[in-house]
Amino acid sequence: MKYIIVGLGSFGASLAQKLTAQGNEVIGIDNNLNKVEANKEKISHTICMDSTDEFTVSGLPLSETNIVIVAIGEDQGANVMTTALLKNMGVKRLISRAINPLHEKVLQAIGVDEIVHPEEETAERWAKKLCLNHVVDSFELNADYSIIEANVPPKYFGLPIRDIAFRKSFNILALTVIKKVEEKSLLGRTKITDQIQGVVSGDYILEQGDIIVLYGANKDLQIFLKQKLR
Repeated sequence: MKYIIVGLGSFGASLAQKLTAQGNEVIGIDNNLNKVEANKEKISHTICMDSTDEFTVSGLPLSETNIVIVAIGEDQGANVMTTALLKNMGVKRLISRAINPLHEKVLQAIGVDEIVHPEEETAERWAKKLCLNHVVDSFELNADYSIIEANVPPKYFGLPIRDIAFRKSFNILALTVIKKVEEKSLLGRTKITDQIQGVVSGDYILEQGDIIVLYGANKDLQIFLKQKLR
């Protein structure tokens, strides 16, 4: 996977380093030369540049990049300008960092794909989420084992969990399933809520839209997530 991370502060630099260490190609960008120099040995590529300059940004390999992450935290104006510029340039997947609720609303209006809250989420968690295909969320138990929430792949729709043989085939455990359910409020408004199915049985039939919660070694989870794309 190819990533561009704009902003090499504490969160951005840590995320860029972890993604690089996992074998991805990462371009780390910052307008502070000291930050660029401090990370040049730990990130695939580092560039000192002004990410709000359209001419300079247009020279980046945006069309070949899978995900662009705007991790600028100190300067909200630069964050918004950079995010808007990248959105206009049509990057494949755009993730941006929000500093406060108003900033988040601005980013949502721009149309980013996802929003990062570094004060609540770690770079380790985001690195795993970005590297594992179709992962909705993850919780790292230690360096080797995790619990993840993943979208159920189409080839498993309509199958009971026992037929997939998670333990035998992939050496992982299916803990539960989260189902998206429509509910109506007292005022008649419809909203979508997450309904946890409890400890899932082998008879449970997986459906489109289900999110399955899995436990296992990171390497085994990666094998499963790659297999399901076939």
